[in-house]
Amino acid sequence: MHVHVNAAVSADGKLSTRNREQVRISGDEDFARVDRVRAESDAVMVGVGTVLADDPSLVRFDQTHREALEIPGVPTRVVADSRARTPPDAEVLAGDAPTTVLVGEAAPDDRLDALRDAGASIVVAGEERVDLPAALAELEAERVRRLMVEGGGELVFSLFEDGLVDELTLYVGGLVLGGRDAPTIADGEGFVDRETFPRLALEGVERVDDGVVLNWSVESSRPLGAG
Repeated sequence: MHVHVNAAVSADGKLSTRNREQVRISGDEDFARVDRVRAESDAVMVGVGTVLADDPSLVRFDQTHREALEIPGVPTRVVADSRARTPPDAEVLAGDAPTTVLVGEAAPDDRLDALRDAGASIVVAGEERVDLPAALAELEAERVRRLMVEGGGELVFSLFEDGLVDELTLYVGGLVLGGRDAPTIADGEGFVDRETFPRLALEGVERVDDGVVLNWSVESSRPLGAG
């Protein structure tokens, strides 16, 4: 599986304000680029924090681009949600596009039942928290070859920590948000040992809208199921 993390950040590396309010960082040209990346993906994943804060639908993609690539169907929506906190009326469960929720064994049965009733498929991996290598292996078994990850910071950090990221693309916009508590692309506990820092190789730089798109491949990615 190829795991591609994509995000838009301010010039000081923030995803949104300290109040975690949505901020339009990029413009129409970058939105079109993101729609093409979604179209190339078998699934698009976010963490439950993004669902609770932004209520995204994850259904927008470039249909023409997908048809040109001869990829059937639509991208599956995936939520990493250890305790099954996704509301049954969330936009990520609305419409005809399939949705898979990744949960841990500790997720309450009543919440799982509500998600199933809302149309979600459930993948149980891990105990208290989602075991991401195991969960992604389950997705891969269901023919997910390309997975796009759109945040949030806790999920992205965990994916890097488990060595699961293959590609990172950032749109860096021309504004400063500030705030020591404002979310970044990779929150979580953070890396402190230099030997554990994920290593990136810069593959491309492109000026888009009033910012730049930076594309890296990840040099120190660990295969699914390792470690």
